[in-house]
Amino acid sequence: MTARTRRTRLMAAGAALAASTLLVTACSSSSSGSGASGSAAPGSSSVKAASADPSLAALVPAGVKSSGKLVVAADASYAPNEFKDEKGNIVGMDVDLANAIAQKLGLTADVQNADFTSIIPGISSNKYQLGMSSFTDTKEREQTVDMVTYFTAGSAGAVKKGNPDKIDLKDLCGKKVAVQTGTTQADEIKDVRNPECVKAGKPTIPNDGDKFTLQTDVTGALVAGRDQVMLADSPVVDYAIKQTNGQLEKIGDTYDSAPYGIVVAKGTDLTKAVQGAVQSLIADGTYKSILDKWGVDAGAIATSEVNAAKS
Repeated sequence: MTARTRRTRLMAAGAALAASTLLVTACSSSSSGSGASGSAAPGSSSVKAASADPSLAALVPAGVKSSGKLVVAADASYAPNEFKDEKGNIVGMDVDLANAIAQKLGLTADVQNADFTSIIPGISSNKYQLGMSSFTDTKEREQTVDMVTYFTAGSAGAVKKGNPDKIDLKDLCGKKVAVQTGTTQADEIKDVRNPECVKAGKPTIPNDGDKFTLQTDVTGALVAGRDQVMLADSPVVDYAIKQTNGQLEKIGDTYDSAPYGIVVAKGTDLTKAVQGAVQSLIADGTYKSILDKWGVDAGAIATSEVNAAKS
């Protein structure tokens, strides 16, 4: 159980619920690097455009090739993976990767904001060609779509600075937990954590977790004290901690690491093209540059696979 089965996703300085860093009072855009003087904030650098690969472009289905673009769906509320900046533009690691994949295939990426739970149905109905929104590659998803792996993430938890409620990530029974609707973490509470609480004779997590449509609202609920802890993908938690200027802290270790997958319609040549593009970006260094730009290089993979879920 990991990563946005969901998915999940911030807001900018001083703008209530404004979309670029992390919605929260007293939140301001600030350098979130290692702390070295002058270090750039994640996302502030640029990445060189990827070179087209004719052999991969030849794999693109005729209908997509004739349009000249890849329509990519992302739930833009899950920084640093996909979110809106202060101008309302959709940005993030997944967006940069989508652009680079399209460039490898001789196309341009048209990244569109979509509710997370609508993305896979949208792929199946041909509304979108790709879904890039921090989807965990799972056996269940692979039954209806192809998943091209490109990153590894786990689940993580955050609490208010100083952990005033003495939250233990290993025992959340009876605690108020915020999660994004439709995510792996939401399923984890319902299918794993609460049954274990019942078995142990302990109170369950109320409501199977307090669920929010947007990850920004999850983070806001924790900062405001309406919830005691939030669960989300590890890069999302790490970024939220940086962007809330010390109001939050991570608790426990990252757990249940699993690959993210790009969602593609089942059994099409586009799957092969996308997998080849990701592998080519890994080989030529573009992939690393993008992950470095967003401060998420810890999730880098060496080999992209198709439908590689273990569970």
